[in-house]
Amino acid sequence: MSVREDRPTTSAGSANRIWGGRVREFADRVAFRFRHDGAWKSLTWAGSDQAAREIAAGLCALGLTSGQRVAVLCQTRLEWVLCDVAIAMAGLVSVPIYPSTTAAQCAFVIADSGASVVFAENAEQAAKLASLPGQHPGLRIVVIEELAAANPGAEGGKVARSLAGLRQAGKAWNAANPGELDRRADAVSSGDCFTIIYTSGTTGQPKGVVLSHANLVASCESGVRAFNLRPADVQYLFLPLAHVLGREVEWAPIIVGSEIVFAESLARLKYDLTEVRPTFMAGVPRIFEKLYDAVLAGTRQGGRAKRSLVHWAFAVAARYSAAVRAGRPLPVGLRLSYALADKLVLSTLRRRLGLDRCRFLISGGAPLSAEIAEFFHGAGLLILEGYGLTETMAAAFVNRWNRYRFGTVGPAVDVIESCIAADGEILLRGPSVFSTYHGNPAATAEAFAADGWFRTGDVGVMEDGFLRIVDRKKDLIITAGGKKVAPQKLENALKAHSQFVSQVVVFGDKRSYCVALITPSEPAWREFGRGDPATAAASPGLHAAIEKTVAEVNATLASYETVKSFAILPVDFSEATGELTPSLKVKRDVVASKFAAVIAGLYGE
Repeated sequence: MSVREDRPTTSAGSANRIWGGRVREFADRVAFRFRHDGAWKSLTWAGSDQAAREIAAGLCALGLTSGQRVAVLCQTRLEWVLCDVAIAMAGLVSVPIYPSTTAAQCAFVIADSGASVVFAENAEQAAKLASLPGQHPGLRIVVIEELAAANPGAEGGKVARSLAGLRQAGKAWNAANPGELDRRADAVSSGDCFTIIYTSGTTGQPKGVVLSHANLVASCESGVRAFNLRPADVQYLFLPLAHVLGREVEWAPIIVGSEIVFAESLARLKYDLTEVRPTFMAGVPRIFEKLYDAVLAGTRQGGRAKRSLVHWAFAVAARYSAAVRAGRPLPVGLRLSYALADKLVLSTLRRRLGLDRCRFLISGGAPLSAEIAEFFHGAGLLILEGYGLTETMAAAFVNRWNRYRFGTVGPAVDVIESCIAADGEILLRGPSVFSTYHGNPAATAEAFAADGWFRTGDVGVMEDGFLRIVDRKKDLIITAGGKKVAPQKLENALKAHSQFVSQVVVFGDKRSYCVALITPSEPAWREFGRGDPATAAASPGLHAAIEKTVAEVNATLASYETVKSFAILPVDFSEATGELTPSLKVKRDVVASKFAAVIAGLYGE
């Protein structure tokens, strides 16, 4: 894809050079927007740079030297990005930690990475770290929100301090050391470590993925080209910045100088969108599934005439989407019908969602149902699914705004080489691919083939240059009859076929047939349980509805793939109860362990 002349580009070797270039070019333009005291506030590039420089200098005032690690335990917000920029500016290495992480998990990451400082969002997050300074002498805690007057864990301010206090110390350090911060920032090279991101731990103890400045720049620049990002773009950002996709969509807009608007919370998403009206937004499939369910629920409201109009419009949109995706000429009648459907229904839907200016949406982190992508495409909203891992600094494959195929994760980005191994595993290499796990040479050796290809652990097939993910290699089911079954295929199909299905986990390894555990969705709670998931799960009506869905999906599958029996659980999976990772992936081993008796019952045991 050609690079637009109105978009700044960079071949800089470090995040510091990217940041410095944008500040010089767009000093007085708005870089970030955020909600404060119920109103939207903005910060320019120059103002952001000043804040980041004060934080960076504050870290230097603490005595940190090049290469030391600084952890960030915080929700996605402006200060997260300012701290991220500051850590790099001071020649240090960032270590993100999910805010939902337990105290024990925090302790592991901090100990394994050797972090010297932790930015904690508030007193609640700081409380998780209360015992750590005693175990790790010299560990400092900086609380982003103002500390309470009485803070017994602060030891007179020697261990914990506020971000405001750190910035004040930074101002003094900068005044006493003129030019030193710039020298440190300029000394950072492309091969230096930018961040250590710990994997989600779905397969055991998390591993620290070491990503260099070169990895970051290569990945984000390829993302800019793939999505044709522009300075005029506005991104609504709510993805956790502890996740690698969040970091990519944090830094890619910085490369071009586009605006980032921070979500105050996920609970405000539907309100924020109508106020922000972003031109693009990234999310995990769970977000788009909930959006889809909300739209379908809305179609059942209003009088008969209104419902008929909406159903007609969606039917026209589906035909229009199918013709566009197939590359078929659009009949005049279909073009006119779609224009009318758009005027009467679809444009109103986009406006009410706050996505009337949206050029595209990005989905990553887990498989997205093709049916959901097709539905929104017909409604005028293009969801571009991609695929990558922490080890590839996010996107390795991605559908493009002008080249996409739903149900696939698109072609490889222009900095990635790929091949499919004999057993179907996806192998990758390129400048965005990591080189080592922190302090774990055995895991590093296992991750790479002898010829240098990175083993992703995922199984896929190439279709005309588009990659279709089959499943995680370790998750493939081999039945007692020796047949291979990809559980994600079944799970996604069941979720896509029924608004009453929230989560699905399919089992059947070494068994004669497959079974499924299903959790009811919020629409199921309302229709069959008066708002209570346990009541809904016990409802004969919900059981009949899901039984019909399973039969419809089974009809499209080979006999050995079909789900022969299922159970509806009385609760949905969540991160809080341990079945989901912070990026909302299902922990199959946890589900299998917690519901072992239910699974056994499905096999008559």
